[in-house]
Amino acid sequence: MSGFTGFVLRRVVGVLVTLFAISVIIYVVFYVTPGNVAQITCGPRCSPVQVQQVSEQLRLDDPLYVRYWHFLEGLVAGQDYSTGTAVQHCPAPCLGLSYQSDQQVTELILTKLPVSLSLVFGAMVIWLILGVGTGVLSAWRRGRLTERVLTGITLVGVATPVFVIGLVLMIVVCGELELLPFPQYVNLTDDPEQWAWNLLLPWLSLALIEAAAFARLTRSSMLETLAEDHIRTFRAYGVGERSVIWRHALRGAFAPVIALNANNVGSAVGGAVLTETLFGLPGIGRELVHAVDVVDLPVVVGMVLVVGFFVVIANALADVLYAVADRRVVLA
Repeated sequence: MSGFTGFVLRRVVGVLVTLFAISVIIYVVFYVTPGNVAQITCGPRCSPVQVQQVSEQLRLDDPLYVRYWHFLEGLVAGQDYSTGTAVQHCPAPCLGLSYQSDQQVTELILTKLPVSLSLVFGAMVIWLILGVGTGVLSAWRRGRLTERVLTGITLVGVATPVFVIGLVLMIVVCGELELLPFPQYVNLTDDPEQWAWNLLLPWLSLALIEAAAFARLTRSSMLETLAEDHIRTFRAYGVGERSVIWRHALRGAFAPVIALNANNVGSAVGGAVLTETLFGLPGIGRELVHAVDVVDLPVVVGMVLVVGFFVVIANALADVLYAVADRRVVLA
């Protein structure tokens, strides 16, 4: 137990160091760039007076380390922003202020985050069930017609863009068959049933693409595990084939699946742009594209930080789950 506790503590320290490094990189990329940073941050419609206020707020005349410390202080302790007529307090974690909408970036993200999380975690359940199930069945029926059919379907899924699947689903399911209404996001707390029905097509659209990748990875991992000595030993002792596949082989082959799932979940929080745009879901990915279009730099920086946070946390959780599944990781 002490070994596992030490493993978790090392991962926590690694997460903190990685998040610090990400904040440094993002700050340098977006705020230490050629051009008038205050003008870019404030937006094209700002007057010279407003641009000067933003320059003072960002402390652009101070040394780089002082400017970054001010940025980091806002993340940890919050800070005050002057909008010209009043002063707004932005509580920690303060990701900045959108000078184009006079809205705190943290509040903006919190309104969009439930939509993206609903999309990603619902799709995750589907892509794990379909992907892992298809991969296991394909490895189990290796060399048979079942494997060839599933491999062909998987290749088609990998090669098909997400917007094509989404359009086909909307045309067929919503248009021709009229089985479901065209998706409109409903809050989970308002109507759980309508929330699920309206997200079913977006879930399928995103999950079918990801499931194909999981099926290929699970198949290759299962084939490798099934060829190991301990699996042959189980079979020699008369252990049933279903028990060998689902109880022993799948556990050994699941580590790469955990890693891939963590990476996909973390990146999909802000990366499901096509799915959110296609189905009109007001999530983080769609808002990030809008912020880039209107050059709303504080919103772009804040959302990139949030996406990076989710990627790091998801991968750290994957390491812990990997260690739970295989205690040899703790000893490594």
